[in-house]
Amino acid sequence: MTIEEALRSSGIEPREARLLLARVTDLSEAGVLAFPERALSGEHAQRFTAFVERRKRGEPVAYILGEKEFYGLRLSVTPAVLIPRPETELLVELALRRKFESALDLGTGSGAIALAIKHERPGVRVVGVDSSAAALAVANRNGAALGLHVDWRQGRWFEPVEGERFDLVLANPPYIAAGDAHLAALRFEPLSALVAGADGLDAIREIVPASGTHLQRGGWLLVEHGIGQDGAVRTLMRASGLEEVQTWPDLSGIGRVSGGRA
Repeated sequence: MTIEEALRSSGIEPREARLLLARVTDLSEAGVLAFPERALSGEHAQRFTAFVERRKRGEPVAYILGEKEFYGLRLSVTPAVLIPRPETELLVELALRRKFESALDLGTGSGAIALAIKHERPGVRVVGVDSSAAALAVANRNGAALGLHVDWRQGRWFEPVEGERFDLVLANPPYIAAGDAHLAALRFEPLSALVAGADGLDAIREIVPASGTHLQRGGWLLVEHGIGQDGAVRTLMRASGLEEVQTWPDLSGIGRVSGGRA
């Protein structure tokens, strides 16, 4: 079987097939495209078939490969952490528009946001918090692999940073409503990182009111949320005493991140 034959017969999305084949052959994706006539060894063909079967069962490519790129950083991912999404890069971009010496990433998961901030602002103190020890193990591995120091702490939201204040607090918390039809497509990812109550806002209701005692004067809270939740999040932020409250759209024009200033 040649590379071209393997790609043509895979039955999955072409780019996903190229990524999986690149992994089993140790070629780049460009290399897979450049040498369609190259024959696959029996071992490579067998591994590729196994990968394709996993993908056909719905397992995300990121989990099959064990990695995902986020903000130019290659991160390890496992089923213990949410797969970083491109829309979450907006949270990093908004953070980098501000001046800050300290940042707190709540629900850090793979460490994607915290590590992107640290990579872009090496001199800034960054703390990443997650309630999952398994998630923090992934984040710690990613930090070590990238040579970036983040202070990883285990606990629920602000519990591990009691008495501390930050110039910037970032959060990509769970915000999907329980019973949402989209959850079926996300069944391989950790439910605790996805679902937050009947309307998807339970985690944000915890984070926003508590943020005031952990923000420096003039510090910013930036929170990612779901489609149609921006109005409720802005109302919650204003009720919690934050000022300059606003929502920023992602590349699809969907209100994706809301924030306010202490």
